[in-house]
Amino acid sequence: MVALAGRHAIVTGGGTGIGAAIALALAEAGASVTISGRRASPLQDVAARSSRISALACDVTDAASVRAMLAKASEKSGAPDILVANAGAAVSKPFKAMSRADLDDMLSVNVAGTFNLWREGLAGIQGRGTGRMIAVASMAGLKGYPYVAGYVAAKHAVIGFTRALALELASTGITVNAICPGFTQTPMLEASVQNIVAKTGRSAAEAEKSLAAGNPQGRFIMPDEIAGTVLWLCSEEARSVNGQAIAISGGE
Repeated sequence: MVALAGRHAIVTGGGTGIGAAIALALAEAGASVTISGRRASPLQDVAARSSRISALACDVTDAASVRAMLAKASEKSGAPDILVANAGAAVSKPFKAMSRADLDDMLSVNVAGTFNLWREGLAGIQGRGTGRMIAVASMAGLKGYPYVAGYVAAKHAVIGFTRALALELASTGITVNAICPGFTQTPMLEASVQNIVAKTGRSAAEAEKSLAAGNPQGRFIMPDEIAGTVLWLCSEEARSVNGQAIAISGGE
């Protein structure tokens, strides 16, 4: 088991789905965990499940909001050792129907959200002399998907960002990696299923089957699989894993 006692982890988008699973796994491994998000209620629900988890409201698209969250978190639990940029969003529509605002929304949450956490948290993590910076990207950062061009572009940017920063920090004891899940059983997936139902008239079961078909294992990824990968990346055994985009997709 990975032992993270004495470590402080920050997890954005920690109130639901993958972020909640990551926070709970890190806490179980002994870390002090600060979760953030825009909605207080789901954050508090997750924090209530472990005495090692604290919740702070934060908008990752706003650098000042991220800076304030990090200051409060560091005052309570010390400078961070682990920064997990998990907050993200996806909007589905044909490219010809996209507006510049649609693209900006995808870049703001997925790319600027990662940038803000890492940029504002870098000084604290560098002060530790070692650390882990992890982005929860997507298979959409490694390949294309139709009807989500803005999301695909944003997640590709996150992968490029990860690879560049990994090289900049390689000599500091800090590693920078991305995790690229396939379709994962989360509220975001449920929203995608309902979108397909609304636009195509197919049943929810048919929509789920069509999405799961992209995974050669014929199933959805579960949040605990992503959380387990985060734990491994935080371990000493993964100290040479740097600048990687790790696909968790059943072989997609």
